[in-house]
Amino acid sequence: MEKVPGIDQVDLKILGLLMSDATMPYTEIAKKIHVSSGTVHVRMAKMEEMGIVKGSQLIVDHTRLGWDISAFLGIYLDKSSLYAEVADQLMQIPEVVSINYTTGIYSIFAKIVCRDTVHLREVLHDKIQKVAGIQRTETFISLEESVNRSVPFANPS
Repeated sequence: MEKVPGIDQVDLKILGLLMSDATMPYTEIAKKIHVSSGTVHVRMAKMEEMGIVKGSQLIVDHTRLGWDISAFLGIYLDKSSLYAEVADQLMQIPEVVSINYTTGIYSIFAKIVCRDTVHLREVLHDKIQKVAGIQRTETFISLEESVNRSVPFANPS
């Protein structure tokens, strides 16, 4: 990994522990890496200020709440210069959970989550296909997600 000014192995260990368990108290992190909890707090504040840490989030298993369809959309744009406008419009659709500007045959690769196939059709037909600038889409339904993780930047021990 390329060196980032102001980031050292202690910072990477803190990140590693929190990426594996974002609810881990700073006191427990401090014990595991042999620093004070104040050090962990100061280091986290520094990494937030630097934009390395952008917050934390609750990860919910949407299938257990009845949202059984995950799909990926390859989106063709009328012009690639429309990306920012299209992305802004897609962000207004709650079922769109990620948007990526890509190389290759698609301009955008997005992920959506829906309750069922009827809901998927509604989202595609009534929301996404009506976004100005989208030429057409290709839909890929996910049958199973086997891995969804962060890159391990440091060994926390």
